[in-house]
Amino acid sequence: MIGNTISSRLAALVGGAALRAGASQAQLFSALRVGADQLRDDLVRIPTDSAWRAWELIYAAAGPTGGLCAAATATRGSLTVWDYLFTSGPTLSESLRSVVDLRAVIADPLGDGEVVESGGLLSVRDTAAIEPGPILALVEEFTLALMLQRAREATGHPLVPVRVAFRHRAPRNHRHLIEVFGTGRIIFDAPCSELTFLDAGALPTGGDPHLGAIHRGYAELLIASARPAPGSIDRIRAALREAMGRGALDLDSVAATLALSPRTLQRRLGDLGTTWRAEVEAVRYEHAMDLLRDTDLPMDAIAARLGYADPRTLRRAFRRRAGQSPSEFRRRAGSGPISG
Repeated sequence: MIGNTISSRLAALVGGAALRAGASQAQLFSALRVGADQLRDDLVRIPTDSAWRAWELIYAAAGPTGGLCAAATATRGSLTVWDYLFTSGPTLSESLRSVVDLRAVIADPLGDGEVVESGGLLSVRDTAAIEPGPILALVEEFTLALMLQRAREATGHPLVPVRVAFRHRAPRNHRHLIEVFGTGRIIFDAPCSELTFLDAGALPTGGDPHLGAIHRGYAELLIASARPAPGSIDRIRAALREAMGRGALDLDSVAATLALSPRTLQRRLGDLGTTWRAEVEAVRYEHAMDLLRDTDLPMDAIAARLGYADPRTLRRAFRRRAGQSPSEFRRRAGSGPISG
């Protein structure tokens, strides 16, 4: 159900990085296609391709260092329970297994990863098959930098990997990567992205085992309860209903709510195969049915709530949709269920 999505918190973190890099609110909304309220809902999942468009904004504004810049702003707790999985086990090795096993709490569950221990080496790998490119470079560098940052926080040690691997091609200069990861042993064009540590698996995290179990359980609950964000048309109609409720059902007001220009909103509606007028009438009709069915309001009051000039305009608009007058609909609704 949540395949091809990422968590709202990860999307918010990437979106914030895009804004700091210089992208506009309108560009970010166009990329993520969700409102600020959805980015604050831990159960909402954002399409992975929308997050990819936000990374494109970061790359356009900040260039090849954008992934590391985004990781640097990711304070502990910004990704909710996933951040605390790094101390969910008594050792770094055990904690990293929880981090990878429950990566779907923030990342696309269709991705894949593993933790491998061999001869004192501890490797964390992302094995998802993705075509190399400049955006993949940002995502991989963000992911590994964030993993290293959290591992250092969990153990209290200034961990330095003995090897860092990326699937993307080598940049002209990767001094910025050497500075962040603390090593020059960086491999490009690798089969998977990877962080490898020496003699670090047994390092204690200081985590409470009971609290760790609670964190793992909560992460599993978030994954099981998550839901995809509503589509674009749903968000536009929600903005229309909200505007109607406050008596401001006009193009400029609704566009501002959606962080769009009026022209962009009209163009987006056209892309969705509809128009501003059609959506306004659809939302009015839905609300009219609710008011006729669930209240005893007179027709002039209903017309006013829907933004019509008078009851006659309401009757004409309702008849075009329902094939009957509002009064006829109300009588039939009072005698039993009415089909839409």
